Amino acid sequence: MLFDRETYIQRRAVLRQAVGSGLILLTGNNDSPANYPSNVYSFRQDSTFLYYLGLHREGLAAVIDVEEGEEWLLGDDIDIDDIVWFGQVDSVADMAAQTGVAKSGPMKELTRLVTRALEQGRTVHFLPPYRHDWMIRLMDLTGIHPSQQRDAASLTLIKAVVAQRSVKSEGEIAEIERACAIGYEMHTTAMRLCKPGVTEQYIGGVLSGIASGRGCMVSFPSIVTMHGEIMHGNPSPRALESGRLMLCDAGAETNENYCSDNTRTTPISGRFTQRQREIYSIVEDCHDLALSLARPGMKWWDVHFDVCRLMVDRLKELGLMKGDTEEAVQAGAHAMFMPHGLGHMMGMDVHDMEGLGQIYVGFDDEVRPRLDQFGTNCLRMGRRLQEGFVVTDEPGIYFIPALIDEWKATGHCAEFLNFPLLETYKDFGGIRIEDDLLITREGCRFLGEQRIPYHIKDIEK
Repeated sequence: MLFDRETYIQRRAVLRQAVGSGLILLTGNNDSPANYPSNVYSFRQDSTFLYYLGLHREGLAAVIDVEEGEEWLLGDDIDIDDIVWFGQVDSVADMAAQTGVAKSGPMKELTRLVTRALEQGRTVHFLPPYRHDWMIRLMDLTGIHPSQQRDAASLTLIKAVVAQRSVKSEGEIAEIERACAIGYEMHTTAMRLCKPGVTEQYIGGVLSGIASGRGCMVSFPSIVTMHGEIMHGNPSPRALESGRLMLCDAGAETNENYCSDNTRTTPISGRFTQRQREIYSIVEDCHDLALSLARPGMKWWDVHFDVCRLMVDRLKELGLMKGDTEEAVQAGAHAMFMPHGLGHMMGMDVHDMEGLGQIYVGFDDEVRPRLDQFGTNCLRMGRRLQEGFVVTDEPGIYFIPALIDEWKATGHCAEFLNFPLLETYKDFGGIRIEDDLLITREGCRFLGEQRIPYHIKDIEK
């Protein structure tokens, strides 16, 4: 457990008060077989379960009776056969005591607790499930088919969890800083390995080894690619080629599953070409603009579009865009170059709480997502910032051949784009710079004691 038992007791008390009534069901994860039952993937606990209970063992669930204040930790104790293979572990009763839960019992007790609540006409609050074993069990418990469970999940519970987990405590920030320290080692290693002839796959494998050796694992599958224009480009066996760029988007999870997430773009030859330098400097300035704007009370939506305006202005200087900047942004012409949002919340999940519904995590009643425009529909975050939020700052410029061809063929945003010049950039790839920001009382700051180089002279050095 990362924190003392009083921390978890207090977190559950706040949750109980926010939900108000009914039964809260928090489900932990089970082992997940890789290719047959006893050969499993490395275990990763559900983040919300971990936030409120702090327990890493598989096969657990928690029930909180909101009105009565009763709390149960449910799970089956292991038998001697398991002990022979995996060693002795704490009993469920011992784990309940560690996290301040008064009652414990075998998993079959879950059926009794849920059935009784439903018979009494009480609400059973659960979060959207994402693993099929729990979908099946929820169907057995509630009669709700897996295809309907996401819609049936408790909006009251979702909003209560998002409100709590969004604002990071000092202890959580310290753990994210530890993840950032691992990320620093990952990215600076990738930069040093970035040379002609080295494969993307080799670098990706080294990054996974660093993450596993220093913490738990990578916080998401590492993106290491010469095709930076592909948003989620997996490392391939291809050797890096002189004159191109390598985009590396990677992060680590600590043993307590707090994450880092950074992106750097490195010239494979060791020096940026003039064309690469021109595009990189735009992304660099957009990254730094966000850093200067982010502060409590500022809408991330506004930060995103201020960055887009700067990007359009600078691309106009290179002749890649034209026309009125504000009209171009309103039309979504900038999405030719940056079809994603400026950033997302981060914490125990690299896209923090995304499984609960991005509309509840990144938006609120004041700022709603816009789904009718390419690029804008991919924003993960728009809400007003609060002290204690952790967000990523990740502008990018990409030259996507298929997107250039499609918009050219349809004439989409033709009044703002120089298609003949765009044709000459089809082999460019993409550039992204990403850092993790903590929103502070006065503004924001980088997370991570050591800064991964991102200025041109520092990268080349």
